[in-house]
Amino acid sequence: MALSVGIVGLPNAGKSTLFNALTRAGAQVGNYPFTTIEPNTGVVPVPDARLQRLAAIFTPPRVIPATVTFTDIAGLVRGASRGEGLGNQFLGHIRECDAVCLVARAFEDPDVSHVEGEVDPVRDLEVVDLELQLADLDTVGRRLERAEKTARLQREKGEEAIAAMRRARDHLDSGQPLRTLEMTAEERAHLRDLFPLTLHPLIVVVNVAEGDAASEPPAAVREAARHHGGDALVISARIEAEISELSVEDRREFLDSLGLREAGLDRLAREAYALLDLITFFTAGEKEVRAWTLRRGGTAVEAAGTIHTDFARGFIRAEVTAAEELIAAGSYAAVRDTGKQRLEGRDYVVRDGDVVHFRFNV
Repeated sequence: MALSVGIVGLPNAGKSTLFNALTRAGAQVGNYPFTTIEPNTGVVPVPDARLQRLAAIFTPPRVIPATVTFTDIAGLVRGASRGEGLGNQFLGHIRECDAVCLVARAFEDPDVSHVEGEVDPVRDLEVVDLELQLADLDTVGRRLERAEKTARLQREKGEEAIAAMRRARDHLDSGQPLRTLEMTAEERAHLRDLFPLTLHPLIVVVNVAEGDAASEPPAAVREAARHHGGDALVISARIEAEISELSVEDRREFLDSLGLREAGLDRLAREAYALLDLITFFTAGEKEVRAWTLRRGGTAVEAAGTIHTDFARGFIRAEVTAAEELIAAGSYAAVRDTGKQRLEGRDYVVRDGDVVHFRFNV
């Protein structure tokens, strides 16, 4: 399962600098709008100390973390929902992502212009999410009009879908994103094929100056983020770009000098991973230790299917151990001796941190 997060924001907010630090992909950085036209994509590992501790037990040739795919999407401007700038193209790129990482600039730099004239991260958040709301309002409105016309002409019963779209339209028309609208699973299903932009989970990255890297998000930004159905964290994209160039040994010393317990990008990767309510389960042995991604609430047979369809098709049982218990015991044999390895069936709900060995027959 791949999680795709679109990095969005106004031009010169620091999106490409952040993306470069995340992926070291060398996306172009420039002091003018629309430097990024085609979206750059990079796959980033999700930091998880359990993976390394499991690898220390088995010392396999391959250690594979869970990943998040980040897409650097060009800057939006006011009017993007009406096609201003390169709005239509960029909105399409956002539509293809699973979650939105909105970069709001909070640093002053006379050498880097601001498209709105002055630095105001709350305003920037409002501008970007408003454009997404307006795009959704247009999409929902047009589909609703067709659905109502079809229902009248063909006398089809589409009342539930029409009611869901009316609720969505009214919510958007009140100036609120769809992620803040309480909906049933059925209502969400009726809206899913519209690919609404503001239904995507949201995390706001407050891009601060180097001296503010260890600070908390300003209260006004955090409040605005929560009002829009998301949360906020502070990152200095410029510092993260410097950290990404350092060796592992030098990173720790550099972070300590800044008063940071960990790199901001590690926090962002984990936040993005958790944004869609995902969990990690592991497979571990002498050949490979690997982290796998599963939706929270996923069953053992669904977990088996993420590895290979044959595992799910021929599922017999799952041998399950909590990662921390396996790490503490030091081996599968020791875990079995203490009775802490369990045999579970296909309907077992996998927990975050489970180490699973699947038995199957095809």
